[in-house]
Amino acid sequence: MKFSNMRLSVSILYLFISLVSGGQNSKFGTYYDQRKSLFELLPDTKNEIIFLGNSITDGSEWSELIQNPKAKNRGISGDTSEGVLFRLYQVTRVQPAKVFLLIGINDLSKNISPDTVYVNICTIVSTIRTKSPKTKVYVQSILPVNNTFKSFASHTSRTPQVKDLNERLKNICPKLGATYVDLFNELRNPNDDLLNPMYTNDGLHLLGEGYKAWVKVIQRYL
Repeated sequence: MKFSNMRLSVSILYLFISLVSGGQNSKFGTYYDQRKSLFELLPDTKNEIIFLGNSITDGSEWSELIQNPKAKNRGISGDTSEGVLFRLYQVTRVQPAKVFLLIGINDLSKNISPDTVYVNICTIVSTIRTKSPKTKVYVQSILPVNNTFKSFASHTSRTPQVKDLNERLKNICPKLGATYVDLFNELRNPNDDLLNPMYTNDGLHLLGEGYKAWVKVIQRYL
């Protein structure tokens, strides 16, 4: 599917309506609302490095991990690409130096089509580039998953969709003025396309070694 300007415009319109409504929307869950309300109150600082995403981002102590106090964790467990769009103004208002985005696996687990996820991620990137033009945007590939752990089956059965979506994101990033970061191939098991067992204990989320491998990949961009 080619990127559709019309669908992008619809997504941006939805985002605008959401922002005008005042930013309260329990459809994304209580934890989402808790985290979003906290992000609303945290002070904005110059040259922030924002890590934006779901539980996989949420689970790290980014400022300590990359040894940089400018790193800010804006991950919310359970979040989707739609959820990120709804709270994206909290990112663009800061005019951050860099944004590292990782989102999509929860969408796929909910049977949201890869086409919709793709359009939403493109909209996220385009909105950041428009609202905060000096911000460098890094679209990180959706991570590999591993169904041998028998946990999070609705997530870990999505390897074909993950690979297809990652390929499409890789191809569109240069056109959007973003940098694609391939985490998938770095964190997968060398013998297959599953998340390396040394990096996880449930097939979806990361252990410390997984975050260490992640940082090794993005070190060049920090």
